[in-house]
Amino acid sequence: MAQLILDDGTLFRGKPFGANRPVAGEVVFNTAMTGYPESLTDPSYKGQILVLTYPLIGNYGVPGRIIKEQLSEYFESDHVHISGLVISSYSAEYSHWNALESLSDWLRENDVPGLSGVDTRAITKILRERGTMLGKLVQESEDEIGFYDPNQENLVAKVSVKETMIYPGGESKILLVDCGVKNNIIRCLLRNDATVIRVPWDHDFTTDDYDGIIVSNGPGDPQQCKVTASHLRTALEQEKPIFGICLGNQLLSMAGGASTYKLKYGHRGYNQPVLQAGTNHAYITSQNHGYAVDNATLGDAWEPFFLNLNDGTNEGIRHKTKPFFSTQFHPEASGGPTDTNFLFNDFMALVKKQKEGLRGT
Repeated sequence: MAQLILDDGTLFRGKPFGANRPVAGEVVFNTAMTGYPESLTDPSYKGQILVLTYPLIGNYGVPGRIIKEQLSEYFESDHVHISGLVISSYSAEYSHWNALESLSDWLRENDVPGLSGVDTRAITKILRERGTMLGKLVQESEDEIGFYDPNQENLVAKVSVKETMIYPGGESKILLVDCGVKNNIIRCLLRNDATVIRVPWDHDFTTDDYDGIIVSNGPGDPQQCKVTASHLRTALEQEKPIFGICLGNQLLSMAGGASTYKLKYGHRGYNQPVLQAGTNHAYITSQNHGYAVDNATLGDAWEPFFLNLNDGTNEGIRHKTKPFFSTQFHPEASGGPTDTNFLFNDFMALVKKQKEGLRGT
C-alpha cells in the first residue's frame, strides 16, 4: 500500500501503480473526464501532484509515440511533467484503437508514481476549502521525504527549450516564447500558414525579425519570469501583434503594468465557463493555472477581454488601440473544448493586416 500525505497531516491510503518512488509537490485537482495523456504531458503541471476527479482512469490506455512536424502527435510535450498522479479507480484493462500501452507502464517509463483506490472527490473538497496544499506520495511503511513547494523555483526555466527551434509552415513568422508550451499551440499556428520560431523563455527577442509574438503557457509563479515581461514591455512599443496564453496572459499583463496573485486552488479542467467582456458571448474552456491577473491594476490603455463566470476572475486582457491580447484559458485545448480556437485565426488576421500595412507604406 501507499499513501498521499497532505501538509495538514491528512492521509489517503491506496494502491500504488506506475513508478515505485516517493515524490513531493503541490497538490492540485483536474475536473476533466478525458484527456489524461494530454494533461500529464502538459508542462504547466511541472512540480505538481495531480488529482483527477473523474472516477475511471486508464480505460483507453496511452497512445503510441508518433512524431509529425517535429511534434508528438498525441501528447502536449515529449514526456510526463506531473510529479505524481492520484485517481479513484485505475483500469488495468485498456481498449482503444491507438493504444500502445497501459497508463501504469507509461508512468513507470517516466519515473512517475501513481496512487489509486482513494476518494479523489474528498481530496478535492479539502482543497476547495483549504486552498492549494502541499503533499507527498510515499509507501505506507516509509516517509523519508519532506514537503516541497515548486512555486519557490523557476519552473519555466526547467521546461522551456534551451535553444531556438524552427517549424516551417508558411509566410508569416511567428515568434513563440516558450515558457512551457503545449504542442497544440504550435499545431494551431502551423495550420494557420505560419512558420513558428520557438525561443527559450529568457531569449531577448527585442531585435529579432518576426511578424507576431505568442507567449505560451507554463508552470509556476509569473514573478519568476520578470525577464520575459521586460522583453515584452519593449515589444509593446512596436505595432506587431502579441497573443499571450495562460502564463502568457500574466506576463503580458505584467509588461503592461498590472500585477498578479495566487488563486485559492486554481482553475484546472476542460469545463471552465468564461464571458467575453462587453458581450453576452460565453464559452466553455480548458484551463490549467494557479495564478491570475488583478483586473484592478490594469492601466488605462488596457481592459479585460474575458471573465470567469464561476468567480469573476480575469480570463484575458486586450489593449484598447493596439493589436495586443491574451487569454488565461487554452484556445488550443487538446482534447478540447475547441470553442475558442478562433482566436488563432483572429491573431493571424492581425498579423496579416499589420504586414499589409507595412507593404503599403
